[in-house]
Amino acid sequence: MPSCDLDVAEAVLEEFGRFCAEEIAPLNQSGDRVGARCEHGTVVTPPGFRDAYARFEAMGWQGLQHPARYGGQDLPRALGAAATEIINAANISFALCPLLTDGAIDALLSFGSQDIKQTYLPKLIAGTWTGTMNLTEPQAGSDLALLRTRAERDHDGIYKITGTKIYITYGDHDLAENIIHLVLARTPDAPKGVKGISLFLVPKFLVGHDGRPGQRNAVKCQSLEHKLGVKASPTAVLQFEAATGFLIGHENAGLEYMFTMMNAARFAVGVQGVAIGERAYQLALSHAKGRLQGRPVDGISNEAVAIIHHPDVRRMLARMRAVTEGGRAMAAFAAGWQDLAQHAQAPEQRADAVAIAEFLVPLVKGFCSEMSVETTSAGIQIHGGMGFIEDTGAAQHYRDARILPIYEGTTAIQANDLVGRKTLRDGGATARRIAAMIALTEQDLLQGSPSAQAIAARLSHARAAFQSVVDHLVGIGTQDANAAYAGAVPYLMLAGNLIAGWQLARSVIVAEAALAHGADPFMSAKVATALFYAQHILIETELQRTRVIDGAASLLDAPL
Repeated sequence: MPSCDLDVAEAVLEEFGRFCAEEIAPLNQSGDRVGARCEHGTVVTPPGFRDAYARFEAMGWQGLQHPARYGGQDLPRALGAAATEIINAANISFALCPLLTDGAIDALLSFGSQDIKQTYLPKLIAGTWTGTMNLTEPQAGSDLALLRTRAERDHDGIYKITGTKIYITYGDHDLAENIIHLVLARTPDAPKGVKGISLFLVPKFLVGHDGRPGQRNAVKCQSLEHKLGVKASPTAVLQFEAATGFLIGHENAGLEYMFTMMNAARFAVGVQGVAIGERAYQLALSHAKGRLQGRPVDGISNEAVAIIHHPDVRRMLARMRAVTEGGRAMAAFAAGWQDLAQHAQAPEQRADAVAIAEFLVPLVKGFCSEMSVETTSAGIQIHGGMGFIEDTGAAQHYRDARILPIYEGTTAIQANDLVGRKTLRDGGATARRIAAMIALTEQDLLQGSPSAQAIAARLSHARAAFQSVVDHLVGIGTQDANAAYAGAVPYLMLAGNLIAGWQLARSVIVAEAALAHGADPFMSAKVATALFYAQHILIETELQRTRVIDGAASLLDAPL
């Protein structure tokens, strides 16, 4: 199983943080202003992106969490998640390119033939080539049963791919020497619906026997979308005109294969939510410390004070920090289970880890992306009128964050997955297993300080709300599907809130053990943040419980 000691992890992340701060972050606002553009079928990224990507590739950052046998560094996914947050906090538009490449690598590792792995994985893991995911079509958004792209059998296992794909992130660009598209399409005799979808690898340039890009394939960028945010990331409309494609795995199993890439992307989007929340928090905190406005409400001075002294500004900042730290802890926790799911020795351990890891993915994606919109909005609020002005950067964070609850599956799609595949399918067994783990943490907290004991009490109430919702959904799921799914998003937000709060509570146990050996401002802040989360955010689980259990009828009967 991939591992490294804390000194190595710290050194890797410190160096990556330096690189992103110096090379990637300075391109964030300028890239937003200029945007990507398509000129006569050629996509051009904003100034500075090509040079920055060349250095990203040369330093081997794409391969952090990928196998050493294909040129990667074989580091744990938890470390990879931390690196993903760092680069997305620096520049979310730039980071989308390696994010999609990570997903393509995961899909090919799982389902590619040995020939495909040997040909494509070393270049993808090196960052020399990049990857894309091609699902959406003009008539087929989230409903892939409507997909029309065709795959005609040619010869020697080669297919000709014809169709139009839209919303393809980094579908074309000038950063890498080749782009590897993973494309969903139908063969002529495929079954109708999602059971008739196959997955194909379609390179922008066909790869020669020497392993180098050669002839241009019959795929072209028709246009780029004009967007609310992430403007420097080219979102392409791609036209495939009998393009050469190679089947991944077996025909008609493409959706199963693509889910591997989708799950990787969904997890990464959740981490993007943490990243943009952290960037917005840092910007708002800096502004709040320097902005003089208003007199203290306690009347101890007649002089204007920095707005960080006003209670409501402190409330907003504390919430921004707490939900961001909670989301970060949940993502790291999920990444650890993903490593176990891949590398645990015993089959039963792997099966257990797979169930928990898959349960956590929609929570990381859904909860963290929704919280990012709230957090970046609060960042604008703290800036006041200046936040509404583009020059501060606060407005860009809000615009960039707004796509996160939408792409790679909306929050409702994540919630439906959580209800159907992750809760009802196993009768709530995985959810109850997680609840039992939380109960053990509560017992440990009760041995700690008054703050730890207060957190334990809030965590216990939140866990009870979660368990009652799981029991309710399992009870009605087969009898009244509409009522069950009417509570899907509140259930996701409840579960995400609980898991994030639980991970902060676990950090309190570690922090208080460290504080027993002496004062440590970092550890003290961990305890204070977890207590704030428990008393201001974790309590919202009861609200969501009520929406799920008591609110279905009024929702379904609402006059619209």
